[in-house]
Amino acid sequence: MTATAPAPSTVHARAAALVPRFTLVLAALLATLFTAASPASAHAALTASDPKDGAVVATAPAQVTLSFSEQVAMGDDSIRVLDPQGKRVDTGELRDMCSGNTIRYGAALHTGLPNGTYTVAWQAVSADSHPVSGAFTFSVGAPSATTVALPARQAGGGPVGIVYGIARYAAYAGFTVLVGGAAFILLCLRRGAAERPLQKLVVRAWVTLTAATLAMLVLRTPYTGSGNFTDVFDLNGLKAVLDTKTGASLISRLLLLGAAALFVAVLFGVYARRLQGAATAEEVKDTGDLTFGLGIGGAVVSSGIAATWSLSEHASTGIQPGIAMPADILHLLAVATWLGGLAALLVSLYKIPGMERSAVRRFSRVAFISVLVLVATGVYQSWRQLGSWSALTDTSYGRLLLLKVGLVTVLVAIAYVSRKWTARLADAPGATVDVSRETDSDAADVSRETASDPADVSRETEPVTVPADPRRAAQLARQHAARESAREKQVRDADPERARLRRSVLAEAGVAVALLAVTTVLTSTEPGRTVERETTRSSTATAVPDRAIKISLPFDAGGQNGKGNVRLELNPGRVGANVLHLWADSEDGKPLDLPEVRVAFTLPAKDVGPLPVLPDRSAPGHWTASGVQLPLAGEWRIEVTVRTSDIDQTTVQKTVKIG
Repeated sequence: MTATAPAPSTVHARAAALVPRFTLVLAALLATLFTAASPASAHAALTASDPKDGAVVATAPAQVTLSFSEQVAMGDDSIRVLDPQGKRVDTGELRDMCSGNTIRYGAALHTGLPNGTYTVAWQAVSADSHPVSGAFTFSVGAPSATTVALPARQAGGGPVGIVYGIARYAAYAGFTVLVGGAAFILLCLRRGAAERPLQKLVVRAWVTLTAATLAMLVLRTPYTGSGNFTDVFDLNGLKAVLDTKTGASLISRLLLLGAAALFVAVLFGVYARRLQGAATAEEVKDTGDLTFGLGIGGAVVSSGIAATWSLSEHASTGIQPGIAMPADILHLLAVATWLGGLAALLVSLYKIPGMERSAVRRFSRVAFISVLVLVATGVYQSWRQLGSWSALTDTSYGRLLLLKVGLVTVLVAIAYVSRKWTARLADAPGATVDVSRETDSDAADVSRETASDPADVSRETEPVTVPADPRRAAQLARQHAARESAREKQVRDADPERARLRRSVLAEAGVAVALLAVTTVLTSTEPGRTVERETTRSSTATAVPDRAIKISLPFDAGGQNGKGNVRLELNPGRVGANVLHLWADSEDGKPLDLPEVRVAFTLPAKDVGPLPVLPDRSAPGHWTASGVQLPLAGEWRIEVTVRTSDIDQTTVQKTVKIG
């Protein structure tokens, strides 16, 4: 048997049937590429640790402390310290040492730790919901071999990170099409509430957003923790997630999606039936109250869903969060109305015969207002997240922002071309549209659907004989579907201006999908302001030279041989472990062997100290002490107490800057 190639009209019908899924499928593909290429960037960074990475201390510290660039969430198991054999030596107790703008956490260590190399592994969740992790080593006494391997996988990476990232992309895409599709129906094409292609588009967007939100909720535990898919069944982990800001946002989104489901049911149920039953313009106008109610309800629900992102991501951290969060909500709604409405317009042009010029014009005005809101809120958010012009080119966030601006520019340019085709668009034959009056236009949109072509009626009422052979019946059904598809295509392509408009809108949709993907990547990239702040801190820290602090302190304790000079050297003279050398000289410059020498360090600005140090005598007139720990940078006061006899002693002091 020779296979018969399908008719061109059948192929075209199958291709056109895929158009409603175009946006979501392409967004998912781009999400996979972006997520696999670059895992989510961390938004909080480890700025300091005590002991430092690679440090060698003389004695085991009582605790390990970590400092971060911004607020993080940590638990009792967030900091783990392992000995050379891989055994935990921390007590499992997290110490919150935050004060003011200083974000510091510590983990207490067991006493009596032997010499060797110890590994510190930590993980946390940034204030904007992104996980961060890291590891470093320090040694007590001297470095040693260790069986502990530093983790190669970053928090939020691996297969779990890829799936979680795809869910994030799908959630943004679903939200955009859900809000934009509903807005397109209510504001531009009311009769679209009864059109199956638009119904499928909006319902599928709701399903996508709901499924993606559920996936993010159950994947949150492995995403911020072990990275193993089996942890999705960890009920204790799920309970812990629900206690976080991100978990509360995801649960709130699911509850709001329940309200959105009710909105969709009314829109495509009661509202669509009323429009179908309206035979005159006056009856259409009577549905205005329901239209207004649906508009208000939809705006409230969509704003609430947008707030679940704003309250848990970039807008909730950094400067001016009280202004940034409402601005971010408006930004998300503007993006959804524009790009989601564009997807609905594309589906309408391809799948709904007799698409009215007035609907396209109304969408053009809605899109223009959305772009104005998008630009206004985007400029503010860019200033807030960048901080300087140099961050545009020097940071990943700035470069992605430039790419986003470029895509928006291209999209606006294509939209301008579409607007020209709209102005030249001729309505389909038989349409009675008065574009000068919006209300009458809406009525005409609905009455168009109720009007029937006599030829169509004759075709519908024409008796059809169904063959007894099932195969023959199926063949006739396929032929009938092909004829109907060809007739729809003939009507749709009768106006060349309308065909050009479809192509330009399709190009807009393609750029819009790329724009949505870049925007999603942007939300998981460390803001330029944060990067520059960390760079400044790093450069400031490295600007302090690693050289010993040397001071000379004359003293006079009274009595015989009571005068002299103390020379003190602190190496490297920085935060962390230091080595202290102290020399005492008599007035004639010879070594002075004192009965007792004591040193104390005090940081008045932080109310730290005095931290006593008792140096050991290593030679006549020379004392040393290793492992002198200075936990913080600042203006330290060094006090040296010298005793020259059983009854004669004095204390001299000097303030030095520790970097």
